[in-house]
Amino acid sequence: MIPPNIILDPLIGSWLHEDLGRGDRTTGGLNLQGRGKAIWVVKETGVIAGLPMAARVFQVLDEQMSFIPRVKEGEKCESGEIIAQMEGLLETLLMGERVALNIAMRLSGIATLTRQYTEVIADLPTQLVDTRKTTPGLRIIEKYATQIGGAINHRMGLDDAVMIKDNHIQAAGGIEAAIAQIRQTIPYPLSIEVETTNLQEVEQALLSGADIIMLDNMTVDQMHEAVEFIHQHNDKIKIEASGNITLTNLRSVALTGVDYISTSAPITRSSWLDLSMKILEE
Repeated sequence: MIPPNIILDPLIGSWLHEDLGRGDRTTGGLNLQGRGKAIWVVKETGVIAGLPMAARVFQVLDEQMSFIPRVKEGEKCESGEIIAQMEGLLETLLMGERVALNIAMRLSGIATLTRQYTEVIADLPTQLVDTRKTTPGLRIIEKYATQIGGAINHRMGLDDAVMIKDNHIQAAGGIEAAIAQIRQTIPYPLSIEVETTNLQEVEQALLSGADIIMLDNMTVDQMHEAVEFIHQHNDKIKIEASGNITLTNLRSVALTGVDYISTSAPITRSSWLDLSMKILEE
């Protein structure tokens, strides 16, 4: 889902402020008066994401700016393809170029790597989910890019759901105590997820009424055992696997029968997709 302008515009304003500072010395020095046209070209194979945000960058500078995508969000493109065309004041094209390209390059890189992950398990019921390991200030658009790549979003922030992790368990004095305390305060219908690292913790989470059980950093054999144990006792509970997930072991983890696999890799390990803008001659 594309973030609404009321959310995007303050972000875009801060990005433009960072880049423009007190004004674009180069473009301003040219005293450009006319209008121009430009295209965006992809310079390597990848999945395109972020064109609506890029368009908004130009439109924040000039509402009359025309930005027309030539490909759909999530479309895989080859090197040399034109992915967008735009028309407007030359100074707007030049002032917005870097910020707009940076966002699209970053998000396209995330979408490209996410697509590689999701394709590995595309024929299985297990779904790939992202994490909160995002760039501060960019979470909403980085998680947008994982959706474009075919994943689904985990919680957007700490207020979305309860996730009781190892440090929470340690601080509360155990899984049972942590769940009991939190159950008294959370609003309906918020769910409680518990991170477990062995079968004993899985059993404690089950008995304490967890809604979702995360199998954290377990071996594939341990996951098989945990999934079977959980299904024997409560087949309504959702199961998530997490920790050291790679393209190499992703399918093996999915074949254990978990419902979700969470990984930060598509965001934290992705490279930017190389894009460029070309001003066209009139």
